Formats: sequence, C-alpha cells, structure tokens
Amino acid sequence: QVQLVESGGGLVQSGDSLRLSCAASGGDFSTYNMGWFRQAPGKEREFVASIDRSGRDADYEDSVKSRFTISRDNVKSTVYLQMNSLKFEDTAVYYCGVQRRDTFTSRNKFNYAYWGQGTQVTVDL
Repeated sequence: QVQLVESGGGLVQSGDSLRLSCAASGGDFSTYNMGWFRQAPGKEREFVASIDRSGRDADYEDSVKSRFTISRDNVKSTVYLQMNSLKFEDTAVYYCGVQRRDTFTSRNKFNYAYWGQGTQVTVDL
C-alpha cells in the first residue's frame, strides 16, 4: 500500500507561481511512474503532467506546457509540480497519483492505483 501526501497549494494572484510537493511512503518510489491531475468543481479529474520512474521522460497537458514543470527526487520519494504564470482556469484541487506498473507514462486516470488527498490551488483574477 502506497500513501501519498500533497502539499504546497494556496491562494495566489494571476501570474504568480506555486510549487506542489507529493511525498510517497509505503512502497519503492523509484519504480513508479507518477502523475499530477486536477479537478475543478463540477468537472472530472483531468491529467496535468506525468513523469517516468527515472525522471527523464515527462508529459504535459497542452494548456500547462511551458508553464508547469514536473520533477522528482527518488532519494526523497517526492514528486514536484512547479507551476508558473498561473491563470484563473488553473484553479482546482491537485492530486498526485502512482501509476499502475507500466513502462510508459499515462494520461488516463484509471491507470493510476493510488492517490493523495489533494491540495487546493486557487488563482484569483
């Protein structure tokens, strides 16, 4: 069983930056592909970014590409999401997830086996 704890959310102004962290425990973090998803009120959970177990391969949803950066520290068992130039439409609860065993990263939330409790990001206009 893997436990995930997200942190780093908050209330910011449009154009500001935030860095989210997701600390993992209870498993071998270095063997997992990891992902960040978000869910706005009344909407489905959607893909934001993913990173493979080595940290060398990352994938981004188009609207966040060039603004967000996913990274990981396998020694600290932590995955990060650096979010720059935040926009009102980035407002959501952000979740990190552990992907089911696979070679390649996935954008499909049903391919993720474990989730954290989420951290709220609110971007004011």
